[in-house]
Amino acid sequence: MVYLWDYDQKELKKSEKGRLLLLERQINYGVYPSDEEKISLKEVRKNWDKLNIPPKRRRLLSLVIWGK
Repeated sequence: MVYLWDYDQKELKKSEKGRLLLLERQINYGVYPSDEEKISLKEVRKNWDKLNIPPKRRRLLSLVIWGK
């Protein structure tokens, strides 16, 4: 995954690749309680095959999302 230490979220949200990077970062590194934005289940389901998620985390998420 590309490191996004210094980035402009507004610019990344304009492209599909940027939105995927932001979604992966939220999944892999978590969302802080102070963040107003939550992880969108709809976006996770839509981009499931494109996301770069570690295997154990992917398995856990698939159990939570689909129950399989």
